[in-house]
Amino acid sequence: MRSIVLAGGGTGGHLMPALALAEAIRSLQDEIDPVLVGADRGVERQILPERKFRYYLLPALPIYRRAWWRNVKWVRGGPRLVRAASAVVRDQQPVAVVSTGGYAAGPVAWSASRQGIPTVIQEQNAFPGLTTRWLARRAHQVHLGFPEARLFLRTRKDALVFDSGNPIVPLPAPRPSKVEARRGLGISDSGPVVFVFGGSQGARGINRVIADALDGGALDNVTLLWSTGRVGWDAYGSYHRPPLRIVKPFWDPVAEAYAAADLVVGRAGAMTTAEVCAWALPAIYVPLPHAAADHQTTNARALESAGAAILVPERDLTARDLADRLKRLADDPKRRAQMAAAAEARARPDAAKEIAKRILALVSKGANLS
Repeated sequence: MRSIVLAGGGTGGHLMPALALAEAIRSLQDEIDPVLVGADRGVERQILPERKFRYYLLPALPIYRRAWWRNVKWVRGGPRLVRAASAVVRDQQPVAVVSTGGYAAGPVAWSASRQGIPTVIQEQNAFPGLTTRWLARRAHQVHLGFPEARLFLRTRKDALVFDSGNPIVPLPAPRPSKVEARRGLGISDSGPVVFVFGGSQGARGINRVIADALDGGALDNVTLLWSTGRVGWDAYGSYHRPPLRIVKPFWDPVAEAYAAADLVVGRAGAMTTAEVCAWALPAIYVPLPHAAADHQTTNARALESAGAAILVPERDLTARDLADRLKRLADDPKRRAQMAAAAEARARPDAAKEIAKRILALVSKGANLS
């Protein structure tokens, strides 16, 4: 059986697109075997053993941008990673390699391109990551989660660059109505309903401000769906007081919260923003302050410029300010509708399947496209 290697991980933002593409490839062509490659220190170490795909975990090291002196470990670790990546490519002899970013993705895609194997990049963010910027000149296809990323890339002349959006878990079909979703959660059908979350680990700054706003009575007229993250649950789980406050460490399935919400408050990671746009929800984004190259701020700024969101730096976030912003949006259905329409215009809910189709079309052209 022929294989396609999908290399990406270290964080969920790199791993989940690879998994979504693997699922889409298998659904379109079951004689292709998707093989996942990640880092032995990333989240994939826990997630991939639970999935149905073959996988490799490579001895990858992080790259430190501020504490640059810590990169001395790459003197030994770098060659070891390159050898391991090359061995995977030689062992699998894939018909294509797809990079979704992360420490292990670059060496795998680089090894593939040197062996004449077609390479594909899927870049999630408005500001491309280091791996994408490095590999773009060799890739045959580049798929962008944000069209703004195109400005930062240099590609080979015959490369195809697509504004594909980010590959997310498909939305339920049919999509539940707000009335149905709220009834299922046991909350009022009258708004506003605000979904607050910061990813699987939560967002410390957002959690703190939400708690302050609740303590001060500033959110008394809001139905709150709050995902604290597993780390924040011990501190904030006591705020769970249904039906006005439904607090969970992690929302799974997340579709029920998205379907019930009028507004979202959260980080501005690429996969989060892709999901929020797919659900056509207005959003207040509070980017992670220390994200690599401040890419979450770039994501949020792009969506704010498109009219789909409001960007609030964490340093400016206060309980009163957030409550005031939520009240103004709750009292302005016309603006919420405009923001929702702008978000939906940026949405690519079928991105995984469309990217998979283009990867398979590339493969069908022949084994050696270099």
